[in-house]
Amino acid sequence: MAFDGIVVNSLARELNEILNGSKIDKVYQPERDEICLKVRSREGNKKLVISASASNPRVYLADKYEKNNPKKAPVFCMTLRKHIQNGVIVGIEQVGFERIIKISVESYDELKEKTIKNLYVEIMGKHSNIILVMENQNKILDSIKRVPISISRVRQILPGNEYELPPEQDKMNPLNKINADELLERIKSGKGQVFKSIYTNILGISPLVAKDVCLRVGIDKSKDIEQISLEDSKKIADEINRIFDDLAKDKIYPNVVIDEKRDKIIEFSSIRLKQYEDLTEVRKDTISQAIEDYYLIKDKKERINQKSSNMKKNISLKLERINHKLEKQAKELKDSEKADEYKVKGELLTAFIYMIKPGMESIKLANFYDNNEEIEIKLKAHFSPSENAQKYFKKYNKLKNATEELTKQIAINEEEAQYLENTLLSIENCENEKELKEIKEELMREGYIKTYKMPKKNNKPGTNIMKYISSNGNLIMVGKNNKQNDYLTLRLADNEDLWFHTKDIPGSHVLLKVGGKKFDEKEILEAATLAAYYSKAKMSENVPVDYTTKRNVRKPSGAKPGLVIYEKNKTVYVTPSDEEKAKIKKFEELGE
Repeated sequence: MAFDGIVVNSLARELNEILNGSKIDKVYQPERDEICLKVRSREGNKKLVISASASNPRVYLADKYEKNNPKKAPVFCMTLRKHIQNGVIVGIEQVGFERIIKISVESYDELKEKTIKNLYVEIMGKHSNIILVMENQNKILDSIKRVPISISRVRQILPGNEYELPPEQDKMNPLNKINADELLERIKSGKGQVFKSIYTNILGISPLVAKDVCLRVGIDKSKDIEQISLEDSKKIADEINRIFDDLAKDKIYPNVVIDEKRDKIIEFSSIRLKQYEDLTEVRKDTISQAIEDYYLIKDKKERINQKSSNMKKNISLKLERINHKLEKQAKELKDSEKADEYKVKGELLTAFIYMIKPGMESIKLANFYDNNEEIEIKLKAHFSPSENAQKYFKKYNKLKNATEELTKQIAINEEEAQYLENTLLSIENCENEKELKEIKEELMREGYIKTYKMPKKNNKPGTNIMKYISSNGNLIMVGKNNKQNDYLTLRLADNEDLWFHTKDIPGSHVLLKVGGKKFDEKEILEAATLAAYYSKAKMSENVPVDYTTKRNVRKPSGAKPGLVIYEKNKTVYVTPSDEEKAKIKKFEELGE
């Protein structure tokens, strides 16, 4: 959920209740656009995290915050330490109903006199900022992002400037009750969908809440505003007023919304959201907890995406080159298929050498390899009959040798392309930085990433292989990268276990651990579903999945990580989906 006025209002009240009267013991700035205040409150030590990130600005009390601080503190951090470290928080409030939180800190200046400094946190997307202001002079001491006139002609944020709030928005303030007639007039003055008109005309309302209001009152969110009646406007106004009445009475419902089928966190909110009633709603004790849980997962995914970006780009470029090379080699191989044609012509010229006269440029002969069908063979007029025959034999031998070499090179390049596609898929499946590091080290060893210090080889994966339990109680194991695939297939599998892989499609190795135990068709489909889900064909229908016993799977000498060959397989067709995957229990869900 966006940090809209509703969330900011709930959060400011919560922070004020917990932190008012707390002492700021330490100030840290672990990121370019993020600070952490370590405070001592009535409830013990707390960490107040404030981020002005352009993509994920936020404020919350953290329980699980662990970040390394730079050896040399940035300038803004030093300014905060000078002015508010050892100070006492005397108030935290929302400014108006905007996405702005003001943290007031009482401290002593160089003359040992009490002063109030205000830390303004502006949560406004790419314009987010953290600004320290001297209250009695309303003068900016510094900000985490300085905004000169070259960046904004409207509002400069620089040390020494007077602090001005962002320009007021011409919107209705929900704290003063929404009037249905005024709302209808505003709605009718615009164009487009009704939910957009709600959040563009009412302060503090996000698109998410606007959609939810429409759903609650039974109005299609996409309904054209020209079709909105006074009755519709009254319904919308009444629902918004009800939300804000609850907010004024501190009746909030901190929660995170989880899509268990996709194993994904969707939203955080301080109110219940009707649009997600089919998903799992997890109540939290505080809005800070909801924010932290949401962003821990989101940040982790973003860090993985950032760190894997160069790897994916590097691999994709190499894969593109190899595929281009394969296209060229395929064309050359097709041309080399003419080798037998040259051999036949050479043998025909040898057999009918007595028919070739000096100066002839071509000759028609009966092809005894093709029911004596007449064939025309071009000749070099200045060549002898024997030289003309030898010319065709030389072409044959050259193409024959080229065919053998091309076939060999195509096999090598196809294996490399398969390896790179599997590696790209492994990166997409990464859930933490440890898994990503494992892939990076493998790419270093394989020579795809330059390094001065080669990582030590360790056949055992450093990350856990995914485990599921079949409907019959047998263990199903899924490799998430090449190293895990090799370890699963070559070390963990017994000869009678069933091994699964998508047919001619990059994907994970999947093992159904049956040994000498019984297994049924349903288990085969479950394991095949996982193989299809963790493959490049995840979004496809009727995906072919091969399976065989492990004894029929082997790794050729010198093959790249994750690559094996198999035989005596059967094939099943499955359609992977989040819903089908959710039906298969994870190993840890059973308390193992």
